[in-house]
Amino acid sequence: MSEVPQQPRLQILAQFVRDLSFENIAARDGTAPEGKPDIKVNVGIDANRRTQDNYDVALKLNVDASAGERKIFLLEMDYVGRFVVQNVPENQLHPFLLIECPRLLFPFLRRIVSDVTRDGGFPPLNIDNIDFVALYRQEVERRRAAQSATGGEGSDQLIS
Repeated sequence: MSEVPQQPRLQILAQFVRDLSFENIAARDGTAPEGKPDIKVNVGIDANRRTQDNYDVALKLNVDASAGERKIFLLEMDYVGRFVVQNVPENQLHPFLLIECPRLLFPFLRRIVSDVTRDGGFPPLNIDNIDFVALYRQEVERRRAAQSATGGEGSDQLIS
């Protein structure tokens, strides 16, 4: 009799803001923003193994808002989820951690960004949905290109 494979298991143990910085540059400089702001959002993802089945997955967000040449505000945040992940094959663990876990964290990060920008004196910033599959693929390609540029040195591993 063969053993029936168990279903993957994902459980969130905790979520927390590891780091948050919001700078209202317009207020600090005593200037009022003119025109529609240009808002640039950059997202990074990091995953670290804590124990055999426990992982920390961090969404690293940078938001830069400017109007013309003037900066309006800067927001930086690391939002972390601590997860138990079981019954996921090793060859599928990277995409699972860097796609599925961020999908669960994103709505909470989005709410915090909305609240912080509103409380900072601006209209609430509602970040568009993020395609974590595309983000994962871009990172894999970036690492492959970097590895090729260094002559194959370095690790192809996305999780430490």
